[in-house]
Amino acid sequence: MNQLRLSNPITTKLLVGFGAMLVTVICMVLFADKAFGHGYIEGPASRAALCKSGQNTNCGAIQYEPQSLEAPKGFPNAGPADGKIASANGAFPELDEQSATRWTKVNINAGQNTFNWKLTAAHATSSWKYYITKENWNPNAKLTRDSFDLTPFCSVNYGGVRPPSTYSDTCNVPARTGYHVILAVWEIADTPNAFYNVLDVNFSGTNPGDNQAPTAPANLAVTATTATSVSLKWDASSDNVGVTGYNVYNGNSLVGNVSGSTLTYTVSGLTSNTAYTFSVKAVDAAGNQSAASNVVSVTTPTVPVDNDAPTAPTGLHVMGTPTSTSVSLMWSPSTDNVGVAGYRVYRGATLVATVSGTTTDYVVTGLSPKTAYTFTVRAFDAAGNVSADSNAVSATTADAPAVAAWVANKSYAVGDKVTYNGTVYECLQPHTSLAGWEPTNVPALWAVK
Repeated sequence: MNQLRLSNPITTKLLVGFGAMLVTVICMVLFADKAFGHGYIEGPASRAALCKSGQNTNCGAIQYEPQSLEAPKGFPNAGPADGKIASANGAFPELDEQSATRWTKVNINAGQNTFNWKLTAAHATSSWKYYITKENWNPNAKLTRDSFDLTPFCSVNYGGVRPPSTYSDTCNVPARTGYHVILAVWEIADTPNAFYNVLDVNFSGTNPGDNQAPTAPANLAVTATTATSVSLKWDASSDNVGVTGYNVYNGNSLVGNVSGSTLTYTVSGLTSNTAYTFSVKAVDAAGNQSAASNVVSVTTPTVPVDNDAPTAPTGLHVMGTPTSTSVSLMWSPSTDNVGVAGYRVYRGATLVATVSGTTTDYVVTGLSPKTAYTFTVRAFDAAGNVSADSNAVSATTADAPAVAAWVANKSYAVGDKVTYNGTVYECLQPHTSLAGWEPTNVPALWAVK
């Protein structure tokens, strides 16, 4: 039988390289919905957001998915390469085109500014950071680290929790003159990636492309009140280009902001038995702000005296089969004369979690394999009254599964664990491993567990 020989080393390398590229393309296609689609700044509108609205042109595919600017985190020490900062490391190369006139500018002033994110998938978050170009930067050269002041002018530590679908940071923007670029970085806690948004901003206070402010929001009304919150709604404003957001005021103080597609807001953290006056203003991508809506006045009710504790949760039970490190619990809701504010989940005498009053299940994680545990739940109300314990439920975690050795030419999913040279690794990105992709060689794919 004749055998095919690849005696030419160049041919061999080309075939191996082509195979690796093919695997990468297949993985990108198969897992595109997991890799993209997470969030962008819509007010003041980012370069990608203005591509979506049509105010920036010749943008390429980013106009359809402005939320997809994802690249390795760790800027400025890591992250997108110089010259590819705006495009998330080259994923959308049109965004890296840079000149003083290439992109539409949004007007801002130095000092306090609010950056509004629209999150299509809210990830556990490490931080939000904001950088601005140096005063002497070159607007006609591609963006590099040398373009920016590498000390963020605003840094928000988010502690690994998940933000809401609309999230805002209010930051003190440094003084600048004319055209500058702001780089916003949303760092994810449980993946090796971050989202990078650039904003083309104009500190001159003029924008010949759009000087028309939106119309004032109409029919502002109160929809609900509690002792510590007021819920508002209003009718949409109109604009010659497009409304990008609404600012909510208590008197003259800005208390919140939402995206241009959101027509409700709940002002929280208020004081009971106190009078408040609210209004709303619309803003557009150029920074123009409307006149105020009608004003609504409301007095929060007095906190009722409440000495009655909720009833104890009942029917606490284990759902499914415990894993080696987790147990799923569920219980029947408690009742209260005013309302159940939340539940506290205990492992023995140790509090392991607090959930809202509408949640009646919880997965206890971080447990040890092949170990017996006992759980109880207590309800509490807004006045601080706490119920008696629920029934106790016991569960034993499963034995730890054996971890297989890493092998080449095998498909791995996020969370899969392997051993290599005596160390356990966890898969960070879905892929099919090839020879040379051992966990020690590709830290973007594997992390020591």
